[in-house]
Amino acid sequence: MSNEKSRLLIIEDDKDIADMLNAFFRVQGYEVFISNWGEDGIRAVSTVKPELILLDIRLPDIDGYEVARRLRNDRRTSSVPIIFLTEKRDRADRLQGLEIGADDYITKPFDVQELRLRVRNAIKRASQDTLTNPVTGLPDGDMVFEQIRDYLKKDSWGILLVSLMNVEAFRDQYGFVASDDVLRAVGVIINNTLIEAGTSENFIGHLSATEFLLLTETSVINNLAGRVQARIVQALDYFYPIKDREQANQMAGRLIVHTASVSSADGHFVTVEEVRRALYTRNK
Repeated sequence: MSNEKSRLLIIEDDKDIADMLNAFFRVQGYEVFISNWGEDGIRAVSTVKPELILLDIRLPDIDGYEVARRLRNDRRTSSVPIIFLTEKRDRADRLQGLEIGADDYITKPFDVQELRLRVRNAIKRASQDTLTNPVTGLPDGDMVFEQIRDYLKKDSWGILLVSLMNVEAFRDQYGFVASDDVLRAVGVIINNTLIEAGTSENFIGHLSATEFLLLTETSVINNLAGRVQARIVQALDYFYPIKDREQANQMAGRLIVHTASVSSADGHFVTVEEVRRALYTRNK
């Protein structure tokens, strides 16, 4: 289990409440960050990358509803759990917050032990959701690591890493929708190629947002690596708008694909970290 502390971002303009929550959650083992203004809080989310946001509705610049609305409309922050802190008890106010996408809602004055449980439960629910990649729907995180461990127990296994490079530069130029389409398409290409290989036991997941991992049999891993790379390379130009396709290959930071493989024929591997090191060494 990781020893990293969960990060909380508290967006609250009442200094007494903010200080109290800061002290309380730090004692509970959280890493806590405070913003007193809505705009500052929105900016802080991208740098802090919190596991959860405690958000006051009444803020000095923009209200908490607007903060939540902007976070939910940005794909980078859309899945961060939000718990509203408010003095408002009216049902309409509660519904407004939940309609925007808040995960929970607690009114002041509140019981800090109740709040602690709500925070813990919201983070736990969110962590369970991260078992699949939100863009491709493929397995992610601990589910992938568990599959690697199971494969390492077999007599014969092969693992292929497919890395799509420069996705961030592509996203900056063409936007999140276009870059998400690229990742989904690459996932489909990999899946179809693996199906055609005809092996009985296969697994596809993410090692990171732009890295795909294929687990299959030793006998097909080398041939599969070449076929996957060739098909993705053939498709890369088509991810660009028609007006840019001719010069896509000359673009700085253009999309490229790297592959690396490791198998039981390469020696004895015991841990996920050993596999990752081997793949990254060969992926340079």
